Amino acid sequence: MTVTLTRAAVLTRLDQPLSIRDGVEVEHPHPGEVRVRMAASGVCHSDLSMQNGTLPVTLPAVLGHEGAGVVEEVGDGVDDLVPGDHVVISWVPQCRKCFFCTHGQPQLCRTGDAVLVTGGLLDGNPRLRLDGAPLQQMLGTGTFCETTVVDATAVVRVPADLDLSVAALLGCAVLTGVGAALNTASIAVGDTVAVVGCGGVGLNVVQGARLAGAGEIVAIDIHPAKLELARAMGATTTIDATTVDPVGAVFDLTGQRGADVAFEAIGTGPTIEQTVTLTRRGGQAILVGIPRMDVMLTLPVMLGLVMAERTIKGCWYGSSDVRRDIPVLLEHYRRGDLRLDELVARRLPLDEVNTALDDMTTTGLARSVIVF
Repeated sequence: MTVTLTRAAVLTRLDQPLSIRDGVEVEHPHPGEVRVRMAASGVCHSDLSMQNGTLPVTLPAVLGHEGAGVVEEVGDGVDDLVPGDHVVISWVPQCRKCFFCTHGQPQLCRTGDAVLVTGGLLDGNPRLRLDGAPLQQMLGTGTFCETTVVDATAVVRVPADLDLSVAALLGCAVLTGVGAALNTASIAVGDTVAVVGCGGVGLNVVQGARLAGAGEIVAIDIHPAKLELARAMGATTTIDATTVDPVGAVFDLTGQRGADVAFEAIGTGPTIEQTVTLTRRGGQAILVGIPRMDVMLTLPVMLGLVMAERTIKGCWYGSSDVRRDIPVLLEHYRRGDLRLDELVARRLPLDEVNTALDDMTTTGLARSVIVF
């Protein structure tokens, strides 16, 4: 099969900077696939977690999974997309046919298992090659690449007048964060909501809680800049965890009751336990952050769960149905209810992707976006 050549940021060794490589081979799309010319890719903490080995990855690999672009070519059997369509890439393919898709849980689609395990597409193989060898695509996408091939079930068409550097964020941070509040949790109007971790996902949890009608939204982080942005997104109270005990502060705010709904958007053992602890009896603790595979949670089951009737619930991709939720989110954005432009802190060229990755551990920037 013939190929085209493109440029990509490639991870060749764990805990090392990405290498910008020319001459990456891109196959033409197989049946059921599309080739996308990338316009923008958000730089997400999950990219950093794969770079440093927190999340497993087969090397070499093209990272990036939060992107938007323009369809260049469609494979056989793809009849709902055409070249020129503007699309958001979803890192969870949703087939609409398996048990989970037909039972209201497309975020758990079985056809997406291959992309999680192999770094290829649905057949387990990537469509990128470097120096003649397979080049894995993070979560079946590989959006740190000027051109990529993805399964057609992993893209959603968006209006052509939408800024694709903003649209890219819909593919991960916005769907995950807003979805956690609107889909995974059950937030009642007037509830007190706490959000532990105000990075790209946590800020969107704040936005989702606001859209759900929460009365008090408490944002918790260690970066003052992130807390300031959380206020702009709808937080009513902010807590700097370097100066105040978040659990005690939340209990003081709620008359020693605790938060009705608490979200963890970091993914470490201590912050997960902290989130559960600051949730009231009968409340919900929603775990959104991606932890290491060896992170374990130890809780007093009788007092902490049974007698307290406290719910601890995992959240995968904001429990989102991408074809249902992306149009809804765009409608909120059009009305001014969902703030997307403010999330984009910087637009950088592909050559500066390592700067964007490094900044996530040292700054309070919301999101850096690679533009092609």
